[in-house]
Amino acid sequence: MEATLLTLGEVDQRLTVPVAVNTKGPYNFIIDTGAERTVVSRELANTLRLSAGHPVTLLSMTGRSQVDTVLVPDLTIKSIGIQHSVVAPKLEARNLGAIGLLGIDTLRDHQVTINFERGTMEVRKSEKRPKFRRADSDEIVVTAKSMFGQLIVTDAYYGNTRIQVVLDTGSQVSMGNSALRKRVTRNRKTQPIELTDVTGVKTFADYTTVPNIKVGDVMFGSMPVAFADVAPFERFGLTKRPALLLGMDALRSFRSVDIDFPNRQVRFRMPKGSERQPRFTTGSLIPGGGGSLGVKSY
Repeated sequence: MEATLLTLGEVDQRLTVPVAVNTKGPYNFIIDTGAERTVVSRELANTLRLSAGHPVTLLSMTGRSQVDTVLVPDLTIKSIGIQHSVVAPKLEARNLGAIGLLGIDTLRDHQVTINFERGTMEVRKSEKRPKFRRADSDEIVVTAKSMFGQLIVTDAYYGNTRIQVVLDTGSQVSMGNSALRKRVTRNRKTQPIELTDVTGVKTFADYTTVPNIKVGDVMFGSMPVAFADVAPFERFGLTKRPALLLGMDALRSFRSVDIDFPNRQVRFRMPKGSERQPRFTTGSLIPGGGGSLGVKSY
């Protein structure tokens, strides 16, 4: 079977936040909770004549590679007004899917709110929360642990199998590793797909839907997952244990999602009418099976 090609570049399908670079802009940057570093596009770096930095090793979905960088002395997220100084990898906008992306280096002290009803994304200051604050009736709160600044949910299961879940807003498709695949795809039909990461390198994955994945108290009736042993699994030490990178396709099932890095909490606001029964099915994103075809992966 010929693989379906899934590429980057459809900016209108991405949720972004306004960012000023050296007082210029604002420019629309993607928020990528799966990326360790903030990245700017080659086009923006040339337009603003940003000074070159030393090459660095960048971890993307397909592995590690040496990339050029630029010096950004003043990068300001407009909603919070805090200035960051970063050495940013410089990559092609067509592979980023936007003019730039915000990584953990600029997000780790803040809270990211994704409102799918309004189609907006916001970064704001995190406030200290009571450890046992009661959730609203339509809200489910999941506690995570922090590793390299990213949030990993350990209270997650496929059936009776515990899985580790990394929140990855930079990926349009949820990704599973081989250890998870062994438990779910024996008798399930998969479809080959080709993914392009931020460096322009392509990789193949097997795409299918997986039933009964539970993250905290959130039960997904059916979740589209692409299976491939991509580099982030090795980075987090998740090659032997079943693990999942939870992408935007799964997160879009909710009205909104709050990712609070300092408090290590994720708050899922359930769809209307599901407050008392938090079980639902995500829409199929398998090409040809309905839903969005704009699947993109970092």
